[in-house]
Amino acid sequence: MKLSHYGLETNKIENLGQAFAGQEVLLRTNQIIQYESGIFGYSIIPLRVMQKVESVIREVFDEFGLVEVLLPVMQNEALWRESGRWDGYVNDGTMLTVLAPKAAKAAHCLAPTAEEAVHFFAAKNIKSYKTLPVTYWQIGPKFRNELRNRGYMMRGKAFNMMDAYSFDKDEAGMGSSYENMRAAYTEVFKRLGLDVFAVAADSGAIGGDNSEEFMFVSPVGEDTIYIDKQTGKGYNIEVLEKYGIKDLSKYDEKRSVELGHIFQYGQKYSQPMNTTFQNASDKPEPFWGGCYGIGVSRVVAVIYDNAAIKDAKGNIVGISLPCHIAPYKVQIISSNEKTAEAAVLYKKLKKDGIACILDDRAHVTFGAKIQDVKKLGTPYMAILGDKVKSGEVEVEETATGTKTIMNTEELIKLLRGKICLS
Repeated sequence: MKLSHYGLETNKIENLGQAFAGQEVLLRTNQIIQYESGIFGYSIIPLRVMQKVESVIREVFDEFGLVEVLLPVMQNEALWRESGRWDGYVNDGTMLTVLAPKAAKAAHCLAPTAEEAVHFFAAKNIKSYKTLPVTYWQIGPKFRNELRNRGYMMRGKAFNMMDAYSFDKDEAGMGSSYENMRAAYTEVFKRLGLDVFAVAADSGAIGGDNSEEFMFVSPVGEDTIYIDKQTGKGYNIEVLEKYGIKDLSKYDEKRSVELGHIFQYGQKYSQPMNTTFQNASDKPEPFWGGCYGIGVSRVVAVIYDNAAIKDAKGNIVGISLPCHIAPYKVQIISSNEKTAEAAVLYKKLKKDGIACILDDRAHVTFGAKIQDVKKLGTPYMAILGDKVKSGEVEVEETATGTKTIMNTEELIKLLRGKICLS
């Protein structure tokens, strides 16, 4: 990508708060735009970070035999009345609804979740126990009228989410699908480089008996979890009483951010919605199900906040995205005298399959270009200035400030050796 196409302003990012620092960099540099509390627009780099997260989910879920679908965002009131959830969601203010025109028979909602829609979908596609189990999943926007929007992308009114739903013929099958998804989640977060704890949790409005949250430990997290010092098993503070836990001396208390949630809800939706399959006795039987969610926007927020970098005084000076997530591995900076050489390096890296940025902005100073690398979160910068001879480049790792002079082939070898998702 050539930076002259990006429209980046060289504004300063001084006096950033320590909490949500990575997201504050995005906001100060207009890489994300806040239209109002909880509603954002994304520029190319954070958008592509989100797409990287989605690609990891897609890759892992394909390996685990899960079926990708796309369900409607706008859903009919009548569907939600079948499950009995319409009035509850409307009355507590969570659901964003579209008023019914005079000619319409029902109102619609902007989906906060998709249990109703996926059961309608399953009823059309799954007729017999012979085709079970099946787990459907999708990635797309969800809408919730959050009254307390905190942490920018951490808790928004409109956000990208992965939601999945398993369908089984019996309770044992439901448990197997749950464990399969649990293993898939573990692999997703491993590949994203996020160290998470799976903790026992409350099922909330989704319902069901078995529920776990995948928590990322962070001082700005809204949740409090307790980790058993001996077994490593974790619990959300909300379920301590449910599990009969009173003595907390054996547990480590941690603040955390919920990145994923998995549930077993049995026949909670299939029974009232009369969503059935033909069982081995050739009789209709309600599906046994589970649902699963990953907050994609929230994962992106955690990645950015965790990638904030500081100067020697502890001030936030920018972002350095992990190489396996960053959509561009290296950013090329040059003095005016070496513009042509920078263009040649850019073409060489692209030809060799290295995702890179060329800062070709003629109106921006050399120093400002260097500062902008850290605003965009690029893991490496390749500097063509007075310190290097022709054919050489000064390479800086933005997370650590480590600098090395090398030739073009050495740079390509360095970047190919990094685990990147391009």
